[in-house]
Amino acid sequence: MDYAIDLLKILLPAGIVLYGMYLVVVSFLSKEREKMLVELKTQNSQTILPIRLQAAERLCLLLERISPNNLVRRSNPGSVTAAELHSLLLHDVREEFNHNFSQQVYFSEQTWEAVKNAVESVNTIINQSRQSVDAEATGMELARAIFTKSLEQNNDAVSYALRQVKSEINIYF
Repeated sequence: MDYAIDLLKILLPAGIVLYGMYLVVVSFLSKEREKMLVELKTQNSQTILPIRLQAAERLCLLLERISPNNLVRRSNPGSVTAAELHSLLLHDVREEFNHNFSQQVYFSEQTWEAVKNAVESVNTIINQSRQSVDAEATGMELARAIFTKSLEQNNDAVSYALRQVKSEINIYF
C-alpha cells in the first residue's frame, strides 16, 4: 500500500508536468502554423495582387477597345465598304477577346460572364447595324448605323462589365 502511494506521489506530478508540456508544445506549434499561414498569404498577395491588377487593366482595356465608338474610330470607315468594315470590326472584337481570354482565371464567374456578354452585345450591335444598311453601303454609313445603335443601347453591357471588373478589384483595396 505504501508502495502504491509512493508511486502515485511520483507519477501524478510527472503526469501533470507531461500534460502541461504537451499543452505548451501544441500551443507553440499552433501559433507557428498560424504565423506561417499569415506569411504565406502575405507572400501570395505580394505576388498575386500585381498580376490581378494587370489582368484588370487588360480587361478594362479590352472593354474600352471593343466599345462600338472606339472600335469604329480605330478603323478607317471612309475607305472601305460596309461589308469590309463589318468583317473587320467583327475580326477586331474576336481578336481582342481571344487575346485576353486567359484573364478569366483572375476573376469571378460573374465578372467573366459580364465580359463575355459585353463582347456578344458589341457583336450584336455590329451585326444589327450591318443588316440595317444597304448591301452597297459605304463604311461611313455602317459606322453611322453602329453609332446610332450604340446610342440606343447606351453600351449597357460594356459599361456593366467595366463596373463589374472595377468593383471586383476594389475588393482588394
